[in-house]
Amino acid sequence: MKIGILGAGAIGCFVGGRLISAGHDVTMVGRLGEEIAKHGLLLTDYAGGREAIPSEKIRYFADVAVLAGVEVVLVTVKSMATESAAAPLAPILAKGTTVVSLQNGVSNAARLREVLPEMRVLAGMVPFNVARPAPGHFHNGTSGALVVENLADAPIVAALRSARFDVEHRRDVDAVLWTKLLINLNNAVNALAGIPLLEQLHDRQYRRVMAACIREGLTVMRAAKIKPVRLGRLVPSLAPLILSAPNPIFLRVAAAMVKVDPLATSSMQDDLQRGRTTEIDYLNGEVVAKGRELGIATPANAAIVALVKAAETARAGSPRLPAPRLLASIATSP
Repeated sequence: MKIGILGAGAIGCFVGGRLISAGHDVTMVGRLGEEIAKHGLLLTDYAGGREAIPSEKIRYFADVAVLAGVEVVLVTVKSMATESAAAPLAPILAKGTTVVSLQNGVSNAARLREVLPEMRVLAGMVPFNVARPAPGHFHNGTSGALVVENLADAPIVAALRSARFDVEHRRDVDAVLWTKLLINLNNAVNALAGIPLLEQLHDRQYRRVMAACIREGLTVMRAAKIKPVRLGRLVPSLAPLILSAPNPIFLRVAAAMVKVDPLATSSMQDDLQRGRTTEIDYLNGEVVAKGRELGIATPANAAIVALVKAAETARAGSPRLPAPRLLASIATSP
């Protein structure tokens, strides 16, 4: 297949690199061209996998025009850049070209359909975390299966599977995206903590912050008549209870649900460290916005949004808030 990756950062480079190794014709567009030209791609994962792709096998450009003629585009830009990044695709892609959103949040596929009305836009979900520990090095730190909107005949599903990704195609993709949003509410907690995910998850007080955010998310989803779905072994309705449990219970249950690399961190923590705008408005901010629409208070998520925005403004990286302080911040929020 001729596959384009729009916004090839951590997720895009990891997925695109795997597709290149599987023999697919991949063209990436993003801001890392000089880095990839110098270092190539090194792909590693939590299970010990390691794969190096030399730069001469990688086509990476800054100009979206190079995606003319591709059969499918995987969109991996940050949520706030969806419209501006995708709009230049409209005049260069053939009518009916498949475009798949592999982005955080719940609204990106709908927003892509607005700017690309003649394309076949599919919602997708990336369950795993990818960090960039060094130039050209992309590390998948957590387990999980990709989800693509239910189209069993979509060739991109076969292509991704050939690249050794577990892929599910589901009809209830909106519920999948909202359920993944619940999990992603921890991105901000991890960014504010400034420590590896595994270390954060070993601290019950940080988990209680995450539980409070998820509890509000579940309340908003019920009011909006969005039914959470099971993703792998995760049962969303039980998540707040499990997260709040003492360490011996939580760690035993969590070990059976997901694998987390000791060095994995959230992409939002990486954004703060690099002085970039985060996706907070499209994660915890979505819960706050939907709650406001439905007349439901979401104080924990509102407090988290405010803390992340303050860290963005400070441009000093993660504020590295201790767990007791972060827990107190959401407990005392109006």
